[in-house]
Amino acid sequence: MTTVDTVNEEPDAFAPGLRGSRCWLELATGERIAMPVRRWRAGHGAGDELLLNACAGPTIDLGCGPGRFLVKLASRGIPALGIDRSPIAVELASHRGLPVLRRNVFDRLPGEGRWAHVLLADGNIGIGGDPVRLLRRVAALLAPGGTALVELGSPGTGSQRALARVITETSRGQWFPWAMLGAESIHAVATGAALRVNRISHRAGRWTAELGNQGVG
Repeated sequence: MTTVDTVNEEPDAFAPGLRGSRCWLELATGERIAMPVRRWRAGHGAGDELLLNACAGPTIDLGCGPGRFLVKLASRGIPALGIDRSPIAVELASHRGLPVLRRNVFDRLPGEGRWAHVLLADGNIGIGGDPVRLLRRVAALLAPGGTALVELGSPGTGSQRALARVITETSRGQWFPWAMLGAESIHAVATGAALRVNRISHRAGRWTAELGNQGVG
């Protein structure tokens, strides 16, 4: 049984992966999940198209990492802004000339209530450890008729909230709150955030959902 004695919303918890190290997300239960380091640092892949093709207007990418979505959106002429708490992520994105801010997603952000799309890719529905709270924040960022584009776990993942830390072959990070959400659980969570599920899609082993403001459209 794992004993958790330190909890810290560490801004650079994912720094090892951003630097390219092989790493895992370890839950307080002892479960370990391999992190998609190559995906973070590579160009977009087939599964990314599910999210990218749904972006037709100004987009804010929460937990943008090194900015692979920002690169592709810019190539399509779509205005986009990246948000990340990690200094390493912001440095990597900035060095590529990408528009990115180092902020907590729950802090005041540019364009509140005016974004056409909000991206939560690569498991970022887990930010803060409470998907309902996070999606309420997302709803506040969206313009009327806007959409949240959320990557989910595969069906059967369920809805899990736990303490987690990033580990490598030689190091252990500090604990922070995290969550995981399977595709079958998004309806209840979206409803709790006053959003509706427009569609759920699956491609290249990845699951995504498009959420819209209730009563709009």
